[in-house]
Amino acid sequence: MARTNPVQFIAQVRSEVAKVVWPTRREVAMTSLMVVIMTALTAVFFFLVDLVIRQGLQAILGFFG
Repeated sequence: MARTNPVQFIAQVRSEVAKVVWPTRREVAMTSLMVVIMTALTAVFFFLVDLVIRQGLQAILGFFG
């Protein structure tokens, strides 16, 4: 594999970075909001599943205990 000198490397990096399509402020805000909403929904879901399992186990242990 051919080695690239530092000047060529930096030029290649700059040309690749120029190809990147950066998100707008609105896109970042909407995506962040969706992550927060999905995280909250996931937390509520697992809280409810934990509650159901805990109540079920308590009922089973109370019945046999």
